[in-house]
Formats: sequence, structure tokens, C-alpha cells
Amino acid sequence: MVLGSIVIVIVGILIVNYFKDKGNGAITGTSVQTGTKEHVVAKGETLWSIAEDSFGSGYNWVDIREENNLKTETIEVGQKLVIPEVSPKEPTATKKVATIVNVEPITGTSYVVVKGDSLWKIAVKAYGDGYKWVEVAKANKLVNPNVIHAGNTLVLPR
Repeated sequence: MVLGSIVIVIVGILIVNYFKDKGNGAITGTSVQTGTKEHVVAKGETLWSIAEDSFGSGYNWVDIREENNLKTETIEVGQKLVIPEVSPKEPTATKKVATIVNVEPITGTSYVVVKGDSLWKIAVKAYGDGYKWVEVAKANKLVNPNVIHAGNTLVLPR
């Protein structure tokens, strides 16, 4: 009977600890060091947007995830995150990309899609920055930017 009571107490403690730490994504026993910044997640925020606000670069979202021992990118409103002290990361796509992969840069204001193209590849060829695919999608009013067809003519904003 005593053994059964001990088992029930231990299981109860484990359940309480599990649910207590589930909401903040932290591991039990982790403490915030003095001098580090803490951020409380607001509605609509993502790790990317928090990194942009904290570092001026969304690419640091990985540092925030690692610092808080998050298994996924999912965060919840009210969750407390520790913002690590790291330097801002720079984008990896630059104008040099087009010359590195030996592709002919696009210099005009329009482009005819060929088989195997994606908006990312077109943006790299046209601007040297794959992240500009969003501008191409907006300029062409694409309903589904993941679907482009060979032969389509796209406007390239300059």
C-alpha cells in the first residue's frame, strides 16, 4: 500500500512538471542568465519576425530556436523566449550567385518561363537574390506562385 502511494505521488509530480513546461518550450531546470534578453510572444509573431526585431535579420530565428531548446518552429502567444547574444546573420543570396552557378543573368523587364524554372531561380537570374521572387509574384498577380508554366511571360519589376 505504501509502495502504491509512492508511485502515485511520483506520477503526479511528473504530470505536473510536464504540463508546467509544455507551454514555454523550455527544458526543466533551464534558467535565464543575467544580462540576457527575454521576449514574450505576441499574437501574429513568428521566430522570423522576432529575430528581425531583435537582430535586424530574420536569419537569426535559428539562434532563438536553439537557445530555447525548441523542437519545432511553433511558438504560442504569451510564451517567454530567451534572446541569445549573437551577431546578426547576413543573407546568403547575393548578386554573385548568378555568376557562381554559371547562369545567364536576365537584364530585361520581361522573361519567358522555360521548363524547370521556378520564381526563385528566375529571381536569382534577374536580381541575384532569390528572395525577390515575392516581387515577381506580386507584379504578375500570381494566385499560386508555386505554379508557373513554360511559355508564360513574366513581368520583372526593375
